[in-house]
Amino acid sequence: MPRDLKNQILEAASALFYSQGIKATGVDAIVRAAGTTKMSLYKYFPSKDDLVIAFLLKRDADFTSWFIAQMDSRAAAPRDKLLAVFDLVGEWMEVPEFRGCAFINASAEFPIENNPVHRVSAEFYEKFRGHIADLAAQCGCENPEALAMQLGLLVEGAIVSEQMKRRSGAAGVARKAAEILVNASLHRAE
Repeated sequence: MPRDLKNQILEAASALFYSQGIKATGVDAIVRAAGTTKMSLYKYFPSKDDLVIAFLLKRDADFTSWFIAQMDSRAAAPRDKLLAVFDLVGEWMEVPEFRGCAFINASAEFPIENNPVHRVSAEFYEKFRGHIADLAAQCGCENPEALAMQLGLLVEGAIVSEQMKRRSGAAGVARKAAEILVNASLHRAE
């Protein structure tokens, strides 16, 4: 039962952090949403920062497993997977609950690079770009790391654009730019 309470607290905090922002969400609101007490919250998460880190790590694990499964189910070839990234991002941005990227939002709220929240957010995108670089290498792209940085910037820019103005079409525009970059990288590698 205690494990369920810990997850209940984490789920309640996660929903609030994502929908309202981390700094705007107080411990009292989390306790109310989780239907528990501050003592219980602090038993599992000694500080709000610990709870924020747990939220981001869970978000990373959940998103990564979902994203890879979705990408693998849509495409077999590495080149097609690189482009499927933009289709998935576009679909994710269409859900009514979309409030941008939790990691971009968190790093904006905690902009100092050595802050643990900022570091966890930056590590998420490093891992994401690493996955993209692996796919780029598998399809024989010239300089997979540079292509991964370029595609990552397109993804991040599309997310922020959509967050700023809903139904912006940013994912589709980013996908078209990604096709150009991927094709050029493949052409140079031949």
